[in-house]
Amino acid sequence: MDDKDAYRQKIKAQLDQWRAEIDKLQAKASEASADTKIEYDKQLQALRDKQQEMRQQLDELGSASGDAWKDIKSGLDAAWDDLEASVKNARERFG
Repeated sequence: MDDKDAYRQKIKAQLDQWRAEIDKLQAKASEASADTKIEYDKQLQALRDKQQEMRQQLDELGSASGDAWKDIKSGLDAAWDDLEASVKNARERFG
């Protein structure tokens, strides 16, 4: 397995883990009051949008040839940091 494949598997596994966390947060949000639920739903949709963006970048990574994948990797790394911080923030807010 080369570096690109290992990196893809790492990102995919983390995206799957974040999807599960977002689903748990969605379940908590469904128990909130109406006003709070609206805010939670906005935050959860933003998380899902970021996650979808990462999946699209991951698809681009899969079709990148040669060393071009390293350019995509830097964008994925930044998206990873952003989504990770956003999930952590949502987890803290939904407490």
